[in-house]
Amino acid sequence: MSPEELVEVAIAARAHAYCPYSDFAVGAAVETEAGRVYSGCNVENVSSGLSICGERAAVFAAVSGGERMLRALAVVTADGSMPCGACRQVLAEFAGADLPIYIATPDGAYQTLTLGELLPRPFSSPLVQ
Repeated sequence: MSPEELVEVAIAARAHAYCPYSDFAVGAAVETEAGRVYSGCNVENVSSGLSICGERAAVFAAVSGGERMLRALAVVTADGSMPCGACRQVLAEFAGADLPIYIATPDGAYQTLTLGELLPRPFSSPLVQ
């Protein structure tokens, strides 16, 4: 899938965001090594610790679908914000440092960074290979 197509999936996911507290809608889409695409959006809760970011929602959907390796991620916010630290660490669980991340705005404009640029030294465990 092209970066532009993945960004379009994330734009569509953003339309479903539930963000009554922050008014900060996030849409995300991941493409897996198998070529499947999963999307997610942020879902807030009055107890903010129970909220989930769009990026993690998309990754967790992929994992729930049986996927374990990601090929690319697109994230769409109003201002092109970067994924939070928690999302970066979750991405590191299922992708390498070379994972392309397309940071986009609702008009489809995007920039490409890698997971290694956003999280140069992820937490790791010798128990997980």
